[in-house]
Amino acid sequence: MTDWLAPLYPYAKAFHVMAVISWMAGLFYLPRLFVYHAERGQAPEPSGSFVIMEDKLLRLIMNPAMIATWISGLTLVLTPGIVDWSMVWPWTKAACVLGMTWFHMWCAGQRRVLLAGGGHPGRRYRMMNEVPTLLMAGIVLSVIVKF
Repeated sequence: MTDWLAPLYPYAKAFHVMAVISWMAGLFYLPRLFVYHAERGQAPEPSGSFVIMEDKLLRLIMNPAMIATWISGLTLVLTPGIVDWSMVWPWTKAACVLGMTWFHMWCAGQRRVLLAGGGHPGRRYRMMNEVPTLLMAGIVLSVIVKF
């Protein structure tokens, strides 16, 4: 039923890598913008630039990249003979991808909180900025080492 996906595999894989790179760039940068927003947002009107940058990054880059990552990733998973579900690695990768998606949604929520004048101190956003790095390490190790 999904045999027609096999010839598309290299293209789906390439598209997946490009989508992941775009998504990860946003996941690394948006919390950094939150740090600047939180630390400089109390001054008279410097936060307007941060609001615009955060909105465009999330709406125009991160959301489409996340959707493209999911679609291409599911295409890869559905390609016959690619994933051996009896191994541990697809499950750890899936858990990390779900964690990455949660972090994306957390960032979207924090953007709304900052827009409303709330939010965490810059230090908290600095610490949260490490979450995608840890999840990325879990994903890359899962896919490359295939434990």
